[in-house]
Amino acid sequence: MRGPQGWEWLVIALIVLLLFGARRLPDLARSVGRSLRILRTEVKEGGREEAAGPGAPDDPGTAGPRGPGDDGGPRA
Repeated sequence: MRGPQGWEWLVIALIVLLLFGARRLPDLARSVGRSLRILRTEVKEGGREEAAGPGAPDDPGTAGPRGPGDDGGPRA
């Protein structure tokens, strides 16, 4: 199956322009770009967390003792 070519792109652009209007298109493009940037950073951070494994310093749920005499338990 082939993708849109030539005049088909022009028709798609015209429909998008009619649906959203010329004023909202820059805001729409900016919003999509911002969302993609956030998605990329989240994917990269997720990969770093998986590579670090459990007990990594940035994983507070499974980190070991924090200092001398601090076993992470309740205070007396």
